[in-house]
Amino acid sequence: MAPVAAVTRWRLLLVLSAAGFGAVGAPKPPNILLLLMDDMGWGDLGVYGEPSRETPNLDRMAAEGMLFPNFYSANPLCSPSRAALLTGRLPIRNGFYTTNGHARNAYTPQEIVGGIPDGEHLLPELLKGAGYASKIVGKWHLGHRPQFHPLKHGFDEWFGSPNCHFGPYDNRARPNIPVYRDWEMVGRYYEEFPINLRTGEANLTQVYLQEALDFMKRQQVAQRPFFLYWAIDATHAPVYASRPFLGTSRRGRYGDAVREIDDSVGKILSLLRDLRITENTFVFFTSDNGAALISAPKQGGSNGPFLCGKQTTFEGGMREPAIAWWPGRIPAGQVSHQLGSIMDLFTTSLALAGLAPPSDRVIDGLDLLPAMLRGQLTDRPIFYYRGNTLMAVTLGQYKAHFWTWTNSWEEYRQGIDFCPGQNVSGVTTHTQEEHTKLPLIFHLGRDPGERYPLSFASTEYLDALRGVTLVVQQHQKTLVPGQPQLNVCNQAVMNWAPPGCEKLGKCLTPPESIPEKCSWPH
Repeated sequence: MAPVAAVTRWRLLLVLSAAGFGAVGAPKPPNILLLLMDDMGWGDLGVYGEPSRETPNLDRMAAEGMLFPNFYSANPLCSPSRAALLTGRLPIRNGFYTTNGHARNAYTPQEIVGGIPDGEHLLPELLKGAGYASKIVGKWHLGHRPQFHPLKHGFDEWFGSPNCHFGPYDNRARPNIPVYRDWEMVGRYYEEFPINLRTGEANLTQVYLQEALDFMKRQQVAQRPFFLYWAIDATHAPVYASRPFLGTSRRGRYGDAVREIDDSVGKILSLLRDLRITENTFVFFTSDNGAALISAPKQGGSNGPFLCGKQTTFEGGMREPAIAWWPGRIPAGQVSHQLGSIMDLFTTSLALAGLAPPSDRVIDGLDLLPAMLRGQLTDRPIFYYRGNTLMAVTLGQYKAHFWTWTNSWEEYRQGIDFCPGQNVSGVTTHTQEEHTKLPLIFHLGRDPGERYPLSFASTEYLDALRGVTLVVQQHQKTLVPGQPQLNVCNQAVMNWAPPGCEKLGKCLTPPESIPEKCSWPH
């Protein structure tokens, strides 16, 4: 969309806002900050009931803004969830899934061949039409190869890594994961960017915080609207925190990481106040998927009352903490029961910029501005995919499971447990159980922990089934899956680095290897 058209539409939006939502602010579209955490659970914030109450800044953010208790990821794993946020589309549409096995989760390890397709329109690319400067800080996770670099998909700046801080590796068969500033590799995790696995000490959150603060200051001086995607990973195992925060939480090392994140969010919001741009800056805080209970309690968080965690399509795997903050625009101290999705951040951000979403494809994200500014709720389904399989759907307060599965008996017997202490007979199964003929249906208002399925013979079940069946039929009738990007791995691709790595002595000769199917957890 041309910048002139975008600005014209934005001015019209401001006029409409003045009529319905209050006084007109600055003539330029608002700045947009999306704060995306990694493996943070619904129950990790004080405002969501975490008993230690160690998140005063995020709790204040909620008190000054709007809390979404019914907000969902698009997938129970990090890469597909992030692809969904930046495209506004389910992973089954944008290609971030695998067909190597039924209902298999998949992500982007170093040896992955695929990544975000060129045909997908990412949020920063579209925001350029309204004059936005954009930066990603932290974890990209949409592909390692040069054609998948974030600066090739709309971002103007990047400081971070294509992956999580896994490692350390031996730099022979597998290199340590690189860290980039724009196109230049500036180091690797565990080397130039140390992480002490024994103590949990790392300064990365402070580095990521400073990158965010500097970017906002520069754009304010330039008087240019900005989009900041702050995608940090301190709460992903192995969790880390900087020295001033280590040992300060009643929750252990994971709590230390949460406390540092909370402090950092406080500093980000404080800078917005100091720059006097709070009323022209939209901020949204959420997580990519549920807490990784496989790593809990020392290295994982809490999903509150919900069942299971990351990797599963139970509520604990996909329901996320979510806070919207826009002083003077979003009424303070509100709770919205709108069913929300991480994909909505794509469509809402475009609406904030005065831009229409692409019309040549299905966009799954909803514009949340009516809910945030006027309290208007929109009926919509939430689809729970695991790989290429529709596992469940929520409509209103009813959730229907078509397949139930946690992980395989083989993994479970090895101590890999996605639902520790939460066995629900016939629900948290270790074999893939099909319920497509008679779905298991839960009322999430009365039973948020998915422990008591409705009786098949009840009128309530039959009424809920009719509504869910219609929604699923409509969805599947129009679904055109994207080309799967997460099927093929090749060790040779993980050694690529752009010009600049030579001075670090980290460019490695690719081993002789051939593409093969990626092997994913059961």
